[in-house]
Amino acid sequence: MTIRTSFRLRIYVDDVPAIGPGKVSLLEAIAKTGSIRAAALSLEMSYNRAWLLVNEMNDCFKKPVVIGSSGGTKGGGAIVTEVGHQLINEYRLLEKEALASNTAHIKSLKGLLKSKKN
Repeated sequence: MTIRTSFRLRIYVDDVPAIGPGKVSLLEAIAKTGSIRAAALSLEMSYNRAWLLVNEMNDCFKKPVVIGSSGGTKGGGAIVTEVGHQLINEYRLLEKEALASNTAHIKSLKGLLKSKKN
């Protein structure tokens, strides 16, 4: 049996999740691939879904988190902006700090789990 711990923080603007674990993963994939389409493929997500999530994020924040460019002879692309990179860094830091500051509670909760017998 494998036991793992993760925090899944979401911040909403009205009823729209401005940022959460899936959107952070999408931003990281766009930063890595330079493309919304390639990022979507790497996350096994449709391009339309990825584009919708990018638009939601861009609408929620003061400045865009992703800027796309249209196709052309070399095709289009996308870049994660400075705000987008700040979002990734802050979110991942918050996850690490949440895990680190709650190790005693996590250990206690894990102790309540059934153990798999061989």
